[in-house]
Amino acid sequence: MTESIRKTSDKVSVDEKKIINNDKIVDVNQLVPIKYKWAWEYYLDACANHWMPQEVSMQKDIEQWKDPKGFTDDERRVIKRNLGFFSTADTIVANNVVLAIFKFVDNPECRQYLFRQAFEEAIHIHSYQYIIESLSLDDGEIFNMYREVKSIYDKDEFEMKLTEDITRDGFESRSTEGKKKLLNNLIGYYAIMEGIFFYSGFVMLLSFNRTNRLVGACEQIQYILRDESMHMNFGLDMVKAIIEENKDIWTEEFQKEIVDMIKEAVELECAYAKDCLPSGVLGLNSDMIREYIQHIADRRLEKLNLPKQYGSDNPFPWMSEIIDLRKEKNFFETRVTEYQVGGTLEW
Repeated sequence: MTESIRKTSDKVSVDEKKIINNDKIVDVNQLVPIKYKWAWEYYLDACANHWMPQEVSMQKDIEQWKDPKGFTDDERRVIKRNLGFFSTADTIVANNVVLAIFKFVDNPECRQYLFRQAFEEAIHIHSYQYIIESLSLDDGEIFNMYREVKSIYDKDEFEMKLTEDITRDGFESRSTEGKKKLLNNLIGYYAIMEGIFFYSGFVMLLSFNRTNRLVGACEQIQYILRDESMHMNFGLDMVKAIIEENKDIWTEEFQKEIVDMIKEAVELECAYAKDCLPSGVLGLNSDMIREYIQHIADRRLEKLNLPKQYGSDNPFPWMSEIIDLRKEKNFFETRVTEYQVGGTLEW
């Protein structure tokens, strides 16, 4: 019988640690000595900003939603479409963290954050369920949109194929091709799903907060946006660390593949925005969302040290009140609502 733990008096060395392809996938999560301090800091920051959905009152939202004059038909469409996407999208992200990423990212510091991320995805799933239930929406309609609404289906299918690529039998991450497939997955989820696909929905839903509507739902979405911003930045920092440790895979050809993948995602997101906003609401329209998506796509490309593709401006400067896209790594310094757990409160 093969031993699961290698018996040795040798201590873990910082120099031997890598993000991927360490000696054992199944071993203790030995954090010390810490090599990737940035990953540990992400974990600590996430823990300092814990929240739960039921702590937010939905009473005002319920009263407004029940009012026949509270929202136009187009506004109700925007709300339901976005809840239809988000309510299932976070489950796809959670599955990818647990079933795919965790298996192949075997560095203890990164895994410690992945533990936390998986928990936060569960909170987000809980939050959308709480909003949907509070508003007495048809859960069959909302939760089945990913199979009935083409623009949602296309985004989810785009991501789920990336999960399938590295969970299929026989996949390994030691070959050049395997490492590239793993990076495709990480970039597809952290730069695209959490960094592009989520952001137009955040803009649409948070626009209602500017008219003092859906205040409870929007407070939760602000917390989710805060979490997702950290997920994205952690993931892209992890991608860059993998590239630094495996420079041979980051060829010009592979970089072009990544740029093309992000450009494809931009078009999928623009199609989704057009579907959500056929007539425009709250001063928003699909053309403005396209400009915004192109703007944030350029930011994701820059984060990966890849060339910008669009040069679009940010048409929603008010979003800077919620999250300054130029200072995503300092997001907790500008959080909308001060919220920290007891152990980190300053008196």
